[in-house]
Amino acid sequence: MELILNPERKQWNSLCARPTEEKQALDKTVLETMAFVKESGDTALLELTAKFDGAELDELAVSSDELAQAASEVPVDLQEAIQLATENVMKFHAPQLHEEPEVTTVQGVKCWRRSVPIEKVGLYIPGGTAPLFSTIIMLAVPAKIAGCSEIILTTPPDRDGKINPVILFTAGLLGIRKIFKLGGAQAIAALTYGTESVPAVYKIFGPGNQYVTRAKELAQQEGVAIDMPAGPSEVLVIADNTSIPEFVAADLLSQAEHGADSQVILLSDNAEIARQCLDQVEVQLNKLPRKEIAIKSLAHSKAIVLDSIEDCVSFSNLYAPEHLIISIDRARDYGGKISNAGSVFLGHLSCESAGDYASGTNH
Repeated sequence: MELILNPERKQWNSLCARPTEEKQALDKTVLETMAFVKESGDTALLELTAKFDGAELDELAVSSDELAQAASEVPVDLQEAIQLATENVMKFHAPQLHEEPEVTTVQGVKCWRRSVPIEKVGLYIPGGTAPLFSTIIMLAVPAKIAGCSEIILTTPPDRDGKINPVILFTAGLLGIRKIFKLGGAQAIAALTYGTESVPAVYKIFGPGNQYVTRAKELAQQEGVAIDMPAGPSEVLVIADNTSIPEFVAADLLSQAEHGADSQVILLSDNAEIARQCLDQVEVQLNKLPRKEIAIKSLAHSKAIVLDSIEDCVSFSNLYAPEHLIISIDRARDYGGKISNAGSVFLGHLSCESAGDYASGTNH
């Protein structure tokens, strides 16, 4: 992780650059994948799953037996944690479902707005090296509360053609029964066009790598709505002389381990604190099971020392992080100054992992 001391403001834009794959090669791969699935349906999906996931499948759909078996493979304490997280997210989203009043704009003219559920939605759940079962909670709970009548879930299989049992348990807990062993751009293509096995949907939700993101953008051009073109996972932490380096390092690594294309940024007005945090990153990195992935992510991550916390906030608003942790004294005083961020965590004890899993807010 590179340490940068007091860069000039004219350098800020270049420091905000994200790591990206060469766009031409990315587009070529995704366009070919989308076209192949559109033309050949299940045949293309089976071939692409073998190519990209190394799994030789006979069936794309998860069977009822596989779904039933999953619960027996998930530890009871984890089951209880998932149930608690689900309840908290439901509590957070339930108040968003309300009827708006009629408004009389001029005499005799009444206007109102009514929200109706999207009939068919597709949920993309990243799998691979880090099956994100929490994403099922974050996507399916709002879909259930909204009343979506058909929920289709896709997630990549492992090389044995199996889905992580925690993903299946969580999906089953939320009443999702249409689950397909599909990942990457081919999953997005299936949800866009429909195949012999996979129903087409009206809107696609869920994060993914650059291939998934580009495929979602192309799906939108085909008339299928998407939530947003989310990029690789990232976090920005603002730290001062009251920060706890061990905590800051843990927050940075919790995102760095997501994928090789993830990025983490540390901002501080104190060079010594920045160095202490980087030292802790090295200490904790050596204990991390996903060390090799984190190392690749840290190679294009940065620790930047600026003149003041106000400058750190200004830099953060320019960077517009997916996750922002303000780990400083009087963090609430600065929360209102944030204009560009996905989710914001205030204070030394507000770790991003809580929001990603169980606090109730939606990641």
